[in-house]
Amino acid sequence: MLLDFDKMKETVINKFKGGEGDTRAGMAFDGLNKIMRGTLGAGSSIGLHTHETSSEIIYIISGKAKCIYDDTTEYLIEGQCHYCPKGHSHSLINNSETDDLVFFAVVPEQ
Repeated sequence: MLLDFDKMKETVINKFKGGEGDTRAGMAFDGLNKIMRGTLGAGSSIGLHTHETSSEIIYIISGKAKCIYDDTTEYLIEGQCHYCPKGHSHSLINNSETDDLVFFAVVPEQ
């Protein structure tokens, strides 16, 4: 199935999962899997949350990110991937003062 994010309606979520600013995303959901291309503007974040029934894979398309994963801090750049297994917690933070963070994420229910 082709997913063309450039043709998808973009959803804007303010303070997603308790984070800061807006998360903009084109999303597909088939009842089991969420697939999205998202953008966090400078200073925006997705708040810390636990994956109770799913895992999440986040691939950085452009920009730089700070990720809180359980009790550690990771710094991600373009081309790197973060994995949050089921039962673990994470957040995604665009700590740039000027640039957008663009990422691709897959959230499979388990």
